[in-house]
Amino acid sequence: MAGSSKTRQLLSGLRLRGLTLQLFVFIILPLTALLIAIPLGSLMVHQRAMRGLVGERDERAARATADSITEQINHRAAATRGLALRAADSVSPEQVVTDYAFLMPDFEGGLALFGPGNDLLAASNSPGAWPSRPVADLLARARSQTEPQFSDVFIDAVGREPMMLVAFAVADGTAAVGGFFPASLARRVLTHAFPPDSQVSVLIVDSQKRRLYQWGDSLRETDPAQHPGVAEALRGESNTLYRQVEGSEHVVTFSPVPPIGWALVIEEPWETVYSPLLRTTLAAPLILIPVLLFALVALGFGIRQIVQPLRALEQKTTQLAGGQFDAVESPVGGIAEIRSLQDSLIYMARKLKTAQQRLRDYAAAILRSQEDERSRLARGLHDESVQALVALNQRVQMAERALARDPQAASARLAELRTMTAAALEDVRRVIRALRPTYLDDLGLLPALEMLTQTIGREGGLITTFEVEGESRRLTPERELALYRIVQEALHNVVRHAKAKHVQVKLRYDQVLCVSVTDDGIGFDVPDRVEAMTDLVHFGLVGMRERAEVVGAHLEIRSAPGRGTTVELYLPL
Repeated sequence: MAGSSKTRQLLSGLRLRGLTLQLFVFIILPLTALLIAIPLGSLMVHQRAMRGLVGERDERAARATADSITEQINHRAAATRGLALRAADSVSPEQVVTDYAFLMPDFEGGLALFGPGNDLLAASNSPGAWPSRPVADLLARARSQTEPQFSDVFIDAVGREPMMLVAFAVADGTAAVGGFFPASLARRVLTHAFPPDSQVSVLIVDSQKRRLYQWGDSLRETDPAQHPGVAEALRGESNTLYRQVEGSEHVVTFSPVPPIGWALVIEEPWETVYSPLLRTTLAAPLILIPVLLFALVALGFGIRQIVQPLRALEQKTTQLAGGQFDAVESPVGGIAEIRSLQDSLIYMARKLKTAQQRLRDYAAAILRSQEDERSRLARGLHDESVQALVALNQRVQMAERALARDPQAASARLAELRTMTAAALEDVRRVIRALRPTYLDDLGLLPALEMLTQTIGREGGLITTFEVEGESRRLTPERELALYRIVQEALHNVVRHAKAKHVQVKLRYDQVLCVSVTDDGIGFDVPDRVEAMTDLVHFGLVGMRERAEVVGAHLEIRSAPGRGTTVELYLPL
């Protein structure tokens, strides 16, 4: 019995130990291995991913830095172009250089102006610094090209550091030259591109594979000509490669600087970048569930408060485009931004509805004006020209009968016919001038405006003054006709509404042609908006503004009750 009991205890212990072993071997050990394998695998995957991400980041940084250097180079080229163009228009080179003193931080080597014979006209620094610089060859290239030209890098005799020159010449041979230090330019760009505590190293070399600037310590002892990426960047390539440096893998990215043929190389040990990010990334699965729940809640909120109101607003906007201005009035709800957008659409719909009504009123006024003009011309032709021609026909018949009876009386009849013919011709010419100012086509703007001023002043009982300042010049037919019609409308307004005694028409030619019509009449309150002019039935003023806008001019109307009116038009020449 005792042996049997011991046997049972032994078997039970073996089964217990076997179950524990099985649990350990088949469950705990695989789970532990899985828990260890997952982080290690994730670590390897993340290392590989971060290695690529660091490479992509540095490649973008290299391109962005190269673009920034290119922008600085182009800025200096544009500055010399502006200096040369300004010097061509100025009489004082010293004053031009003084005016461009704000560019001195970009041109540590100074700015200078040279004449057609390479004689130094003015310089921002000591004139003695320029003879030792390779200016002559650079000026020769600049005068043969239409774009700014750059010199090779040379050691400046004054600053004792590498320098470059940029030059631009205008047509008369005057040239502007600026000197700058590539190291200062690169330092300015890299200071903004990389933090001071980063382990990034940057190398910039010129087209001769000479070191121009060094950022960081890891590349200081490296031969620029042999460094990976330099030759490729000088060939215009931009890419990323990896190399082993003392047991650490470095990311090497390179990019060209096209305007002057430089090469930019950025090198960084990528392990120093991935570790903090990797710890954050490994913890990411822990927040997936709450993030998913939050995303579902946000999705439901977005559908109810954003998507649905936007769809409703889209339907109402479609109805608005079809001319249903009241369709957008009913609220669609949603977030405050959507409600604000609907309020803006409601305001726009109301403004559009009002603008359409004003446009119809303006079109109706134009049609009435056309019909009034046609009626006036018809009455003029019927009451004057047609009646004169009827009377002329009767006189011809009387002259024919008198010629047979009394030749001496016929001569008097013919003289009367000549007078009536001349009067009829003058009436027809007056009608033609009202339709189209022939003097404008034949003699130009100034004689046409002067005759228009005299004619309207004589017919309206006004004392007129016509003045011209500056050197006159012919404009395009469209501009001359627009100016003529604007002045004509302004003078007609003086006759019809101003109750003035004097009116002055003045033209002043400069870089801008200023045409003004000033009267001493009763004046009026000028509306501050064009639509207000339409509401007050000032269609003549609206037409003047539209004619001015068509030819690119600006029209100003200044008036006040009891202070007369001034209409001024500014037309850039």
